[in-house]
Amino acid sequence: MFGRTYGSTIQDQERNRSSFEEALELLLKAWTEPSFSHHGENFSIPPLYTKWHHNMTIELLSQPGYERSVEQVLKLARPDMYASGNAVIATPTILKELSVFPQPLQKPHPQLWMPLTSERSIRWASARGMNGGFIVEPTWALKRNVETYYDEAEKQGWPDYQHRGQFKYGWDAERKRGVMVLRPVVIMKDPKNKQELERVDLGMRLVWSYLGPFGFVALTGKTPEEKVRSDTPVSLEYLVDREVVFLGTSEQVAEQILKLKNDCGFDDFNFAAQFELAGFSNEEIEEQMHLFAEEVVPILRRECGPLPWAAAELVAAGNGRP
Repeated sequence: MFGRTYGSTIQDQERNRSSFEEALELLLKAWTEPSFSHHGENFSIPPLYTKWHHNMTIELLSQPGYERSVEQVLKLARPDMYASGNAVIATPTILKELSVFPQPLQKPHPQLWMPLTSERSIRWASARGMNGGFIVEPTWALKRNVETYYDEAEKQGWPDYQHRGQFKYGWDAERKRGVMVLRPVVIMKDPKNKQELERVDLGMRLVWSYLGPFGFVALTGKTPEEKVRSDTPVSLEYLVDREVVFLGTSEQVAEQILKLKNDCGFDDFNFAAQFELAGFSNEEIEEQMHLFAEEVVPILRRECGPLPWAAAELVAAGNGRP
């Protein structure tokens, strides 16, 4: 769609992955280096033929103590008497490196996140200190995938973008490091209301009729042995039974979230609730958010403890303990 030579077949997946991995390498250079170059299989920055002979650039790079030197950034050449155009490009001087500004406020760069499904992607992200996000796996598969993530982190010496060492299992709220788990959440004021359940079921069927062909339904096997076809029709009952969707009263939803935390053995928990649902108005979705914040979150805080910054505020005020 963006004019890149990405493909869509199995044979193209290796090319796609190679391009993605190189793009990440390029991004980190742009964020963390005063000036940089990159000449790989998919990207060449700056292009090897880029002319740049600007007196201000040369003067800047000649300043004592500046991070980069003229020799590092420019391949200087004498003016070309046959060249035409402005003085900046009327010489064979070649730009070897460039800078990207502004640099990120976070140092060395913002925390990176990656959606994870396959063992290959899980281990790749973990080995590079990237946080992971899991979205549709049943609990047994989620538990296996998180174990894989932490197994690789331990093997690689706990990679972290700020080199802070080992982090808690599941999520480390102090370091903001680990993995996040997302589940669609539907809070029912009356779980026996058949008309509302039919609406939710229809909304889920519509959403998953879109997601299914991309392979997400194939991830919803109830056991490691169950193989699910990508074109399998998915209902609300199917998703709830596989613990992919959390449905019920506020108390029941909180219980399902805590069960997931305990089943996976998390020390700490980063849970993302997805409220969007086909066929429901913005006002109805906002109501779901309010119900979650006002009725589910207090239960989670009671069972899991307050957030780290909330705990610090309580201690400072002398009104409680973390």
